[in-house]
Amino acid sequence: MTRKELTATYLVQTPMPGEFVAELIAGEQSSGTFMPLAGETDELKARARARVVSIKETESEIVPLASAWLVRKGLDAQLLHEYRIEIAFPIANFGANLPALCSTIMGNLYELGELTGARLLQLDLPPDYVKRFPGPFHGVQGTRTLAGVHDRPLIGTIVKPSVGLNVEEIAAIVEQLCDAGIDFIKDDELAANPAHAPFKQRVDAVMRVILRHADRTGKRVIYAFNVTDNGSQMLRNAAYLEKRGACCAMVNMNWVGIASVEMLRTHTPMAIHAHRAGWGMFTRHPGLGVNYEVIQQLYRLAGADHLHVNGLLSKFWEPDDSVAASARACLDESNGLRAAMPVFSSGQWGGQARDTFQTIGSTDLMYLAGGGIFAHTLGPAAGVMALQQAWAAAADGLDTENAARLYPEFAASVRQFGGSQSTRAVT
Repeated sequence: MTRKELTATYLVQTPMPGEFVAELIAGEQSSGTFMPLAGETDELKARARARVVSIKETESEIVPLASAWLVRKGLDAQLLHEYRIEIAFPIANFGANLPALCSTIMGNLYELGELTGARLLQLDLPPDYVKRFPGPFHGVQGTRTLAGVHDRPLIGTIVKPSVGLNVEEIAAIVEQLCDAGIDFIKDDELAANPAHAPFKQRVDAVMRVILRHADRTGKRVIYAFNVTDNGSQMLRNAAYLEKRGACCAMVNMNWVGIASVEMLRTHTPMAIHAHRAGWGMFTRHPGLGVNYEVIQQLYRLAGADHLHVNGLLSKFWEPDDSVAASARACLDESNGLRAAMPVFSSGQWGGQARDTFQTIGSTDLMYLAGGGIFAHTLGPAAGVMALQQAWAAAADGLDTENAARLYPEFAASVRQFGGSQSTRAVT
């Protein structure tokens, strides 16, 4: 009987032979350990042991990480080989259990003394396995329906200052943004249940504004309230949002964990906006961690509808090709997993719209600007309009200079944010 598998691809650095290291990882992350076991019979191995699919040696310039194990063994940790290794894991070992899956593909292999670097590059999931998980409830099209926006990116922002505003001040900002024509507003990832703006009071004040604006204009602005907390409180927060008529809950996904996101998905029909605060520590070193192409799949399985991907030409460390790959991965439905809407943020303004559109080749995204809206010299309403104009110009193939000639609000943002470097990030 052929067993059902999924495959994971790793980049590893080691002074050891590739075949040895590949089998070491396969054993450590399935049925084996550091020495032979009597109970690991041939029958058990055939059923439960991971198998090495391929090994390819590559060239590397990555500085090796320290390994006390290699020192104890008297081995040269500076003698470096790099291998791209693909390993197939039996699905029966973990089933439809996301924490168990993560423990398998991203577990003790990072601790192995024989490795001076380990990075999970790719996860290939069979469609019948994908169907066992909730997945995004709204995804791209459902979010567009919630916002009433179907032919361009959703233009959004973050309440600023990040923390410190009281509920009345937040409500006043939200009202100003609604009147400006914004599509989406979210809490900052730092604002969950602070003393100066308690969660329930904040929800009540903001939803009064949102619903009043919708009654008056017919446009329902999406507000993503930060429900990040322990599991039970997070569910109570989500229930309160539903009671008050909200349609979107935001979570700091790395800190509530994948099981909590899945739990939230199974308890609420609201859109789940997943912020990846802290992501850099999992990926910034090129020889350690995990690619976002893997992480976004896992959180889409759990039910996230929106996933942050940083932004092109942003204020953060991440190179543009990495941002682009993350966004494209969120939209990839090749294995049957519904797309999640990629969320561009971090120092964005209209100057990056053309590059973003040309690079991603899609308008199925959220484009969030903080300073790019709030700091606009003509005010937040002009800031929102400038972003809408920037994306209209991008879709029409206009460069920054010609777009500025056509659109006065965008021209003002170019003068303010751009100068000679018209695509720099706004911090």
